[in-house]
Amino acid sequence: MELKEIEKISEYKWLIPKKEDMRVPGVLYISEKLLNKALSDNAPLQVMNVSKLRGIVKYSLAMPDVHWGYGAPIGGVGGFDAESGVIVPGFVGYDINCGVRLIRTNLKFTDIKASLEHLINLLFTNIPSGVGSEGPLSLKRKDLEKVIVDGALWSVKNGFGIKEDIECIEDYGTKKGANPDVISNRAYERGASQLGTLGSGNHFLEIQKVIDVYDKEIADAFGIFEGQITVMVHSGSRGFGYQVCEDYLDKFGKVAAEYGIKLPDRQLACAPADSKEGKQYLSAMNAAANYAFANRQIITHWIRETFSQVLKIPWEKLEMDTVYDVAHNICNLERHNVDGRERWLYIHRKGATRAFPKGHPALPERYKNTGQPVIIPGTMGTCSYILVGTEKAMEETWGSTCHGAGRMMSRHQAIKESKNRDITDELAQKGVIAKGVSRKGLAEEMPDAYKDIDEVIKVVEGAGLSKKIARMAPVAVIKG
Repeated sequence: MELKEIEKISEYKWLIPKKEDMRVPGVLYISEKLLNKALSDNAPLQVMNVSKLRGIVKYSLAMPDVHWGYGAPIGGVGGFDAESGVIVPGFVGYDINCGVRLIRTNLKFTDIKASLEHLINLLFTNIPSGVGSEGPLSLKRKDLEKVIVDGALWSVKNGFGIKEDIECIEDYGTKKGANPDVISNRAYERGASQLGTLGSGNHFLEIQKVIDVYDKEIADAFGIFEGQITVMVHSGSRGFGYQVCEDYLDKFGKVAAEYGIKLPDRQLACAPADSKEGKQYLSAMNAAANYAFANRQIITHWIRETFSQVLKIPWEKLEMDTVYDVAHNICNLERHNVDGRERWLYIHRKGATRAFPKGHPALPERYKNTGQPVIIPGTMGTCSYILVGTEKAMEETWGSTCHGAGRMMSRHQAIKESKNRDITDELAQKGVIAKGVSRKGLAEEMPDAYKDIDEVIKVVEGAGLSKKIARMAPVAVIKG
């Protein structure tokens, strides 16, 4: 696709006009600087393909961190009518409920500086990471079935955290409607020993320092202050979620034609939301999402234990509280205003974050007057952000915003570009201690492989989709 095919609406909003078999137009929330990269990897073409799917409402959306993905773009958002629309596994992705959790503390950098290397080394030991990594928990089928029904609540009930964590998780850490009977034996096998593990790729655990506070009143409500140490965790549903996606992509690929669905791309295999297959996928996806919530909850518990072990202070006294936990790859049934009328929609977010405004009924009481905390990670060598949801996001993007920096390079290209470089040493020179399972893994995730996070945040704030609250710089990081 060429730039001339896209119309500029405003500084941070671009239109792909409806044409041929597009059911709705495409809208890109992006700057001119970021648009060139999006065009070069053909992400707008995937935005167009999504717009051709049955039951899509108003527009096919892309966030500023958009890049090419499986079928649908990473950074894509779409709402489908709950009665006439479709469910699209490829528009959720393989890592169902890949997401981010932010943990606050009452510590400042000077409190951990002398212990930082010991701290990150012990976290690396206590929280398994890497491809196929397995944790100390090995669950029997009947226990895993409880995990995928209860989500983070299962973790808390079994001693991994406290009840206060639950209200600081999207959907309170438990998605309703998960059904153990629609999960394959292979998914259960893969998920049995991976709870409490980071995984590989762009998943990470990062110790950070708050370097800027932009809105003190909301930051206070989030428990955030300048100079503070925070911990960010990025992980998902591991092999369990991957297998769920694989199973249903195969199933949907076989039934789409039976429902008279013409696919613009076979990777967008889908089924009607009210069909047997559509309902089964949603139950299986909710199960995988609950696995991910439980996973991040267990990791949180082990982070707290590790801080306590190294600093010899109970984690409760360190005030290691969950700020919020958000999903990036998910499909939710949500009620939205469409042209003045309330409608139920299946909102697909793939590499995008829910960003609900203050007063939204889905928010816990503590955030009713602020809006939802939005947690946006950067890269190993760049800052991360805390944003807050806005009313404009509800009006324009189904209450959605970006999810991170977004890749600039493929993993293969990143490895090639980092040849003869020591990424660990480069990060150390920036004041960041980096631990990785392999040099290859660190090379794939080097900061240069990602877009400018500051530019991405400038777009979503400039477009009114979310508002900056604070910025954190990395001081130590574990990469899968």
